[in-house]
Amino acid sequence: MDQAVAQLDDKTSPKRRAAAKRLRRLAATAAGPSLLRALQREVRDPRTWETQYEMVMALGACDHRPAVPFLSDLARRRLDVETVYAALGDSIVRLRGAEEGISAPVRGCLDSGTPSLADGALRAVAMLRSVPDPETVDHILDFLEPLESYDGLRFWAAAAAAGWPGERVRAFLESCAAGPRQDVAAAASSSLEGKYQTYGLL
Repeated sequence: MDQAVAQLDDKTSPKRRAAAKRLRRLAATAAGPSLLRALQREVRDPRTWETQYEMVMALGACDHRPAVPFLSDLARRRLDVETVYAALGDSIVRLRGAEEGISAPVRGCLDSGTPSLADGALRAVAMLRSVPDPETVDHILDFLEPLESYDGLRFWAAAAAAGWPGERVRAFLESCAAGPRQDVAAAASSSLEGKYQTYGLL
């Protein structure tokens, strides 16, 4: 861990990115403050978005809850690369959810008007295998209902819903399973059987 933390100060972005990815795998809580300082420097250069992505994801994996205000501020900025928003949505849900439950952060991301932020939030729900309260489930389904059947935003909700009860959830999954996107259909079919799929480091 110490070596990876030191590498966050490397002069090259690929090495800083590799360090963040290693800390993410380690889920090293002690690395949180260093990761936050590194991200605060990194966001000054939009060209290093891949490194920013890994640092944001590492903050979530390392459970560094003091990062929430900065991540929330970053999520409100205009960023050049949507992938960073996905990481922000994921980590904000993980970090806020650990203390206050996932409902508020998930709803906030869905209502932000930034699709990638919503996608990241739903990804966190799926990866954590969380079961939201019924009102939040309805909020998620209300958010997804107007989307076209091939919209990728359906994927993580379909993957997350394996443990969600209710007829409306089942109807959503059946619709996804019969839809045109193979990845969404596969996730929905698994969830209809009550089975979570396993996903690697994204």
